[in-house]
Amino acid sequence: MKKLFSFILLFISFWIFPIDTDAQSRYLHTDGTKIVNARGENVVLRGSGLGGWMLQEGYMLQTAEFAGTQYKIKEHIEHLIGREGMEAFYDAWLTNYCTKQDIDSLAAWGFNSVRLPMHYNLFTRPIEDEPVPGEDTWRKIGFRMVDNLLKWCADNEMYLVLDLHAAPGGQGKNADISDYNPNKPSLWESEENQRKTVALWRKLANRYKNELWIGGFDLINEPNWDFEDSGNKNGCNCKENGPLWELYREIITAVREVNQNHIIFIEGNCWGNNYNGLPEVSKWDDNLVISFHKYWNYNTRESVQWALDMREERNLPIWLGESGENSNTWFANAISLLEGNNIGWAWWPYKKIESPTSRVTAPKTEGYQKILDYWRGSGQKPSADQAKDWLMEQAEMLKLENCTINYDVLDAMFRQAGGDKSPIPFKQHAIPGKIFAVDYDMGGHNYAWSDTDTANYRTDTNENIAWNKGRIYRNDGVDIRPCEDETSNGYCVSWTEAGEWMIYTVEVEKNGTYDLKLRYAAGDDNGAFLLEVNENPKTNVETLPATKDKWNTYTVRNIELKKGKNRIKLVIQAGEFDINYMAFQ
Repeated sequence: MKKLFSFILLFISFWIFPIDTDAQSRYLHTDGTKIVNARGENVVLRGSGLGGWMLQEGYMLQTAEFAGTQYKIKEHIEHLIGREGMEAFYDAWLTNYCTKQDIDSLAAWGFNSVRLPMHYNLFTRPIEDEPVPGEDTWRKIGFRMVDNLLKWCADNEMYLVLDLHAAPGGQGKNADISDYNPNKPSLWESEENQRKTVALWRKLANRYKNELWIGGFDLINEPNWDFEDSGNKNGCNCKENGPLWELYREIITAVREVNQNHIIFIEGNCWGNNYNGLPEVSKWDDNLVISFHKYWNYNTRESVQWALDMREERNLPIWLGESGENSNTWFANAISLLEGNNIGWAWWPYKKIESPTSRVTAPKTEGYQKILDYWRGSGQKPSADQAKDWLMEQAEMLKLENCTINYDVLDAMFRQAGGDKSPIPFKQHAIPGKIFAVDYDMGGHNYAWSDTDTANYRTDTNENIAWNKGRIYRNDGVDIRPCEDETSNGYCVSWTEAGEWMIYTVEVEKNGTYDLKLRYAAGDDNGAFLLEVNENPKTNVETLPATKDKWNTYTVRNIELKKGKNRIKLVIQAGEFDINYMAFQ
C-alpha cells in the first residue's frame, strides 16, 4: 500500500509539474545552421561590442604609441597620480562608460544584442596574486557589472553575449587585445591559467544558467598563438591548433555540467579565423556556434566563402563576432553582405575618445591632451592633483550625455546596409543661410558624396588607406580637417580632388535669386568648382584665385532657386583647396 501511495504521488507530481524535456528551446539556441529564438524563428544578431569598458586598448585612449596594453596604461597613470588615484579613475571609467541610458539608446538605434568583452581580473585574481595557489578568489565587481548590464538588456529584450576578451595570462602575442604581459606566463604556457579560465566559465555559466536574455558564451576572444613553431607568431600557419581545441573541450565540459541552456561560441586561432584541425565539435555539444572576425578586406562573397563552407560542412551556425574600425562605406557593404547570407554580427567598438568610427565618441578634454603631451615627451609634467582632476574630467566625458552620437555611422549600419543609400540630411539647412561644407548629406558613396578613397582594404591590398585623411568629424571618404577660419564650425573639407562632390539637402524659404558666397582657401590658382541644384547646373565652372594661406570669399551672383526642398551638389572640378562653407543671401 505504501508503494502504491508513493507511485500515485509521483504520477500526480509529473502531471502537475511536467518535466521540461526541451528546456534549451526557451533560450536563444541553434537549429542546424541557424540561430533561433524560443519560437523557433531565425535570429540575425545585430550587436554592439562594448570594447573599451572592461578592457582598454591603447588606441581607444590615444596612448597606443607608448602604452598599448591596459596594464601599461595603468602603470602610466599610477606613476602620475599614485595607486589610489589610478583606481579612482578606473572606478569612474567603469561607472560612466556604460549605463542603462547607453543600452536603451543602442536598442532604440536598432541593435538587438550586446557583446561584452570581459577582463578576467574584474572577476578573479591573477594566479600570482592568489593567497592559496590553485584556488580562486572571486571579485564582486565583474559579476555586479554583468548583473546590471543583463538587466538593462532584458529591459530592452536584447541578448547579451559574454566574451572573455582577456583570459588569465593573455591568449595571444597581439598583446593589446588581451592585456598580455610577456614577462608573465600566458594562457598557453600555464596550466594554472588554463584551470582558472575553466573555473571562471563554470562560475559564469552557473550564475546565469536561467537567464533568458543571455545570448551565449564566447569562450576566448581572438586566440593568436603559434602552437606549432609554424613561423607565424599569431598562429595563422598552424595546421592542428591542438591546445586551443583541447582547452575548448575542457571549458565546454565544465559549462555543461551546470548549464545546458545557452549557446557556446568558439573562435579559431589567428584572431578567430584559423580553424585547421577543428574536431567534430558537434559530438562535444549540440548548441554550438562558430565565430569568425572580419577586418579591412573586400566585402565580396569570396571574403566569407570559407566561413559559409564551414557552416554547411559542419552543420553549425556562424557568427561574425567582431568587425568595424573602417569607413561607413565598408560598414554598409559588410553588413549587407553578412545579412544577405544570414550571418549575424557584432560591431567594434561602441565608444572611444575622439573617434568618428564608433557609434559614440567621447570628447577629449584639454587637460587630458596635456597629459598625453607629457607622456609623449612634448609637454610639462602636471602635478599629481592637477593630473587626477584632468583624468577624472576625462572619465566624466564618457557619460552618454557628454558624448557625440555618430549618426552617420548608425545610418550606414542600418539604413544604408538595408539597401537605401540615398541622400538624407545630416543637418538641417535653410536658405537664406550658411551651409558648412562638412555637413553634407548622409548616404552612400556616389549617392550623397563621391571621393577618391572610400575605405581601408589593407588586408587584401597591403595599402593602409585613410578614407578621411583628417580622421575627424565624419566617417565617409570626404576628407576633413580642423579649420582655423574664425567663421567656421571647427572643420572644413580639405584635400579635394577633381571629380569629388557633396550633396546638401536644403529648404529654400521662397522662390528667388540668391548670391552664393563660397568661403575657401587655396594655395594656387588651379582650384575650380561647379554648383548643381536638383541635378541641373546652376553656375559655370568657377575658377578660384589663390588665397596665399588665408581664407577668402568667392561670390557667384543670381543663382535661381525654388521654394521648398532642394538638393545642392557642390562639384570639385579641379585642383586642391579647402572649403569652409557656402552662404546663400
